[in-house]
Amino acid sequence: MSEQTTDLRETVRERYAAAAVKVTEGSTACCGPQPVEVDDNFGSTLYAADERDVLPAEAVAASLGCGNPTAVAELREGERVLDLGSGGGIDVLLSARRVGPTGKAYGLDMTDEMLTLALANAAKAGATNVEFLKGTIESIPLPAHTIDVVISNCVINLSVDKPAVFTETFRVLRPGGRIGVSDVVADDSLTPEQRAERGDYVGCIAGALSFAEYRQGLEAAGFTDIEITPTHQVADGMHSAIVRATKPTTAKTPAEATKSADACCGVNACCTPGETSADSALTITEAKTASGCGCQH
Repeated sequence: MSEQTTDLRETVRERYAAAAVKVTEGSTACCGPQPVEVDDNFGSTLYAADERDVLPAEAVAASLGCGNPTAVAELREGERVLDLGSGGGIDVLLSARRVGPTGKAYGLDMTDEMLTLALANAAKAGATNVEFLKGTIESIPLPAHTIDVVISNCVINLSVDKPAVFTETFRVLRPGGRIGVSDVVADDSLTPEQRAERGDYVGCIAGALSFAEYRQGLEAAGFTDIEITPTHQVADGMHSAIVRATKPTTAKTPAEATKSADACCGVNACCTPGETSADSALTITEAKTASGCGCQH
């Protein structure tokens, strides 16, 4: 990772850590936690009152997103949902309510302060079907093919490696799984320099992809049925948008497709010291057993 990339990630982490601390300290004040974002284009105002009212005040106050992905992801009872960059947990808690006790909602965040706040919010909400994970959205700490829906709220545009985010999202989704993301997207006519002029990196502006770049990134990862729909303008030529896409039912990740070409019995380099499972979600023994391979040693 380059020094510039490391610096950008740390800048993002510091901003969100400070936001979590602000909310945590505010919860002990006489008037309760105050919203971190008060702009009409970002924050808790983008959620319906009945959604905000069922959540802890700290989860609502910590909302920093540019949309409401749970409103467009069409979550269903029993589904497993992953929120990339889950922050204080507002979208995880709303997702948990929608998928019900037979489903599960995961939140992934790299910021310790936000994870601490999210865990406290889950406890206050009495949510038992949630789990918060520490990690980056470029390297998701979950097995392949285990998630039904991936959501995210104005976080992918902050990533320093968006192709990795798209590839990892594709990997963890089960075949037929889908994404329902809110993100900031730029007009195709704007150069990266012009996007940077419209706001700082952690303000969700400078790192935004254009509409064409976003579509190309999702296609390169293997997604189909891609829809990118702008909802409101957040700066000149910059839009909050709803992004939907699907992982084909017969899909394999690019890495799996490469491995499969040389795979035997569900294993690459079968019966050699370098053998590995062709499916990253399975051990070598499990892969051989699943394929009916006669070479079990």
